[in-house]
Amino acid sequence: MTEENKDRSLENEETLSEENTAAIEEGASEVLSSEEANNDELSAAKAEAAALEQKLEEAENRYLRLQADYENFKRRSRMDLEAMQKYRAQGLITELLPALDNFERALQTEAADEQVKSLLQGMGMVQRQLVQALKSEGAEEIEALGNSFDPHLHQAVMQVEDSEAEPNTVVEVFQKGYKLKDRVIRPAMVKVSQ
Repeated sequence: MTEENKDRSLENEETLSEENTAAIEEGASEVLSSEEANNDELSAAKAEAAALEQKLEEAENRYLRLQADYENFKRRSRMDLEAMQKYRAQGLITELLPALDNFERALQTEAADEQVKSLLQGMGMVQRQLVQALKSEGAEEIEALGNSFDPHLHQAVMQVEDSEAEPNTVVEVFQKGYKLKDRVIRPAMVKVSQ
């Protein structure tokens, strides 16, 4: 080979070498850019997964709150139904109490002759039947006379100085009070000592 051919051959090798280097660099940059693209896609996928997890958590919390609200609604409904059944007779009892009061006032009158005595005796029987019917429904009289004044059970309409009674004690009952099971239907109207 001649010198000229050697030079050409060297030039060709250099050109090939430069072309190879350029191709390698281009390939490397493509690999780097594809890695960057993959990293960007991976970051986007992670962000999307995090957003989906947050939405799932919010949906689960909403579901749990709805479930708790429904359980509370069922409990309240059951309690309302039980209360309605427990106090179903309250309206009737409230309507009967004034009639029962009138029977008791009538029975306190003095009988002048036998006809009035037998009439009062019949009224007493009716009054006892009313009281028994009220008791069978769970209504009972509030004991007041001689007891300490309780604002939940008694309504004080008068106060008096009474040396024989202890302070804050019921000394007279003007109108009987009644309870239905554990609920006060009508407080007792009373006179209280100071």
